[in-house]
Amino acid sequence: MAFTTVGKRLGASVGAAMLAFAFGGAGCGKAWAQLAAPSASPPSAGTTLQRIQASGVVVIGHRESSMPMSYVANGTPMGYSVDVCQLIAQALGRHLKLRETKVAYRLVTSSSRFDAIEKGEVDLECGSTTNTAARRQRVAFTIAHFIASSRIVVQSDKPYSRIEDLDGKTLASTAGTTNIDSLAREAATKSVRVRIEPAKDHAEGFGWVVSGKVEGFAMDDVLLYGLRASHTKPQDLKVIGKPMTIEPYAVAFERNNPELKAVVDAELRRLIQTRELHGMYDKWFTQPIPPQGINLGMRMPHLLVDSLKYPSDYVPQ
Repeated sequence: MAFTTVGKRLGASVGAAMLAFAFGGAGCGKAWAQLAAPSASPPSAGTTLQRIQASGVVVIGHRESSMPMSYVANGTPMGYSVDVCQLIAQALGRHLKLRETKVAYRLVTSSSRFDAIEKGEVDLECGSTTNTAARRQRVAFTIAHFIASSRIVVQSDKPYSRIEDLDGKTLASTAGTTNIDSLAREAATKSVRVRIEPAKDHAEGFGWVVSGKVEGFAMDDVLLYGLRASHTKPQDLKVIGKPMTIEPYAVAFERNNPELKAVVDAELRRLIQTRELHGMYDKWFTQPIPPQGINLGMRMPHLLVDSLKYPSDYVPQ
């Protein structure tokens, strides 16, 4: 599969009710190569679709270490979310009647991802991004393709099994994520005194636990298990505590663009209804994955199974 890494941009039930309850209120088309001829029906001026039509390129924003959702291995962006976005990119090309649709990649972080969308540097943000009301003021989200929960990883030999055991300790979470806010909120709710150190990315925060700089790192459980599995001694680390939040991961893109959202949502529904999404899930969560051939052995969570029965982009917060 050909791809390009870039530093700059190139040249709308039952499902809603189920999610509300859960939140407590409750072979990618053609080869990606040449630029394409203009569509007979041009998109609205100044939109993501117009840029794609002009360049023939869909720019995917990916993460560096959000295994198995979106990460870099052997110099190549990959992961469950990246696979989803590759198919969305082809759907956008078909919508615009492009002869060929090329995909380029741009590395984004928790702090830079929404700026990259707003500035038009990426067309689709494909990482481990939670759909929240605050974020919907900046970007749009499609139907969730994964549902995680926020927990804490600690060293196995430490006597910690819940957040209350970490009273008076220093913890970390990644800057720009929902987890750093939920950790502070959970600690305050349970009257646990903790100092929270923001990490620049997941790898750094996890590394601080390994080195002993902090006692725990709060992040989405799927990412913690991925980081633990890729560590040289996974038995030295454990994931503790009850879920602090529920995190619906979804692809993010330009807001206030009904045409773009209709295409992206339609492709997600197609992937769900044809069960292609289930196959991609199995590939990344129940089979060996690069670069070390680790197998997370994570069956699809019941909440995700149920939500995919009634696809909706509705999130109550």
